[in-house]
Amino acid sequence: MTGVKLPMIAALVAGLLAGCSSVPPDTFEIASPTNVSVQSSSRAQLLIPEPTAIKTLDSEKIVVKTSPYAIQYLAQSQWSDRLPRMVQLRLLQAFENTGQIGAVGVPGQGLAIDYQLITEIRRFEIDTSGAATARIDISVKTLNDRNGTVRQTQIFSASSPVSGTGSDVYVAALNRAFDQISGEIVSWTLEQI
Repeated sequence: MTGVKLPMIAALVAGLLAGCSSVPPDTFEIASPTNVSVQSSSRAQLLIPEPTAIKTLDSEKIVVKTSPYAIQYLAQSQWSDRLPRMVQLRLLQAFENTGQIGAVGVPGQGLAIDYQLITEIRRFEIDTSGAATARIDISVKTLNDRNGTVRQTQIFSASSPVSGTGSDVYVAALNRAFDQISGEIVSWTLEQI
């Protein structure tokens, strides 16, 4: 009876070890824009809460839109953090990199807030329903933190063609689109506050 159980146990252990040796996904980040061209400056202190997003975007998965109503995720690839958190921190860095704002921070940093930048990620994907293209849409509101009124609302859109195949090429296109959109968001916000 022991002879029968040993091969079964050996097969089970081999199966578990095979599962442990699976290849981890490639991990990517979007870069913080460094060359944002701005026409305005502000001494205001700006808070950037984490953007809202639907569940398909609120994860580490990289979205690929295969048709207007169907999505997949980029195989064996992931973001280094949840997408809304990464966008929040990269926007913060984009503001800081301009040197044209009094202060900028995220909740919990103890700033005396003048304005909040309320954002919603509406699209952050590779669209393959036609020629592969990186597409990003972000809705932005500037909120006066002292009286609760919204100063202005704007929807920003950016796209970048994908030239080639592979995860690194797709992420590079998303990075170019984010570089464009974040520069526009920073410049627009500084004009508002």
